[in-house]
Amino acid sequence: MVWIRNLIIVLLWAGLAALSRPLGGGFGWAVFSFGLGVLLVWHIWQLSRVLRWTRDLQRPPPPSAGSWDDALARLYRHLREQQRQLSQLEGNVQGFFAAAQALPDGLVTLNEEFHIDWCNRIARQHLGLRLPADHGQSLLNLVRAPEFVKYARQQDWPAPLLVRSPGGGERLLMVQLISYNKHQRMLLTRDVTQIERLETTRRDFVANVSHELRTPLTVLAGFLETLRDMPAEALNEDQRRHYLKLMLDQAQRMQAIVADLLTLSTLESSPTTDPQPVDMPELIATALDQATALSAGRHTFDRDIDPGLDILGTATELASAISNLLVNAVRYTPDGGHIAVTWRREDGGARYAVQDTGIGIDSHHLPRLTERFYRVDRSRSRESGGTGLGLAITKHIAMRHGAELHIESEPGHGSTFSLHFPDSRVA
Repeated sequence: MVWIRNLIIVLLWAGLAALSRPLGGGFGWAVFSFGLGVLLVWHIWQLSRVLRWTRDLQRPPPPSAGSWDDALARLYRHLREQQRQLSQLEGNVQGFFAAAQALPDGLVTLNEEFHIDWCNRIARQHLGLRLPADHGQSLLNLVRAPEFVKYARQQDWPAPLLVRSPGGGERLLMVQLISYNKHQRMLLTRDVTQIERLETTRRDFVANVSHELRTPLTVLAGFLETLRDMPAEALNEDQRRHYLKLMLDQAQRMQAIVADLLTLSTLESSPTTDPQPVDMPELIATALDQATALSAGRHTFDRDIDPGLDILGTATELASAISNLLVNAVRYTPDGGHIAVTWRREDGGARYAVQDTGIGIDSHHLPRLTERFYRVDRSRSRESGGTGLGLAITKHIAMRHGAELHIESEPGHGSTFSLHFPDSRVA
């Protein structure tokens, strides 16, 4: 114990003073006072060492600090434990910040007045924020969408809100405010642009399918009702055959739409198979025979086919893409027109092209031609017998074979549809 040690020292000096009494009473007191003075100086010096240590508590305490040793040892152990806990907490905080930065969604922490405390990288992209410049700024001054300001002023926020990104572009954000830690707020942002596009595509697809099937169904149902209500003797053989042909045409049209929809669904959902060598010249020759039969002598055909140029892929899919481009050329080229088919090596790969002298297409239609059921002229498309899915199917087949579908057209000067295969696909 410290006080026992100091007491023993005092007693030793007192004993020494008592032994010095025969030399004179004053001398004994002088010895005792000198001993107490030395002890006091010693303690003051040790105290000064302790005070110097307190200026930098990261260092170990001074060794042999006399009466201060026990207190310094306990204090140092306490400081080390606090430092360990502080380091652990700092590591946890850094981990939380790193996790927040890695989130695929935006995160902004706010105070009660919606002033920005912190935000992650995604939130900066979504909302156009800049830290540290925007630290302490009101989020309502930076995101000025009226619907968001109205949403933020609510007492609570049970549901998220869709807003356009103030960061620019056509990005659509789903945002939601959350209260936490009494007077603090958290804003979560999620980019739902692609989800919204897919939803719009789904709605358009359902509407287009309904529209495409409704027309032949209406015609078919109309003829069936007419035949049901009309006496049998009221129709001669020619009329009966005419009505049956019209009904058959509409039924075949619906059948073609359903078949193309199933083909498109299969292409989108099925995995790609291992590519095999495909005899492209043979597939093109077969498609040309079919196109010639469909043309019935109304068009002239030219062909420039490399007989030794094959492709690695799936024969049935490639046959569908080749045929779709040829059939489109026949359907949209007026009588007396010219159709040229080319299959050659080009730019390190291979190129299949169908060029016609048809009516051509305005440039603003070209980016949308591969959309499902997109039609430049709906009435003409129905007259030609197309389903509106041929180019969508062709584009998916091209993607599954690492190829690109290129479309070049000019009104009054015809069109060129081509598939460009990379060199890695050339057998």
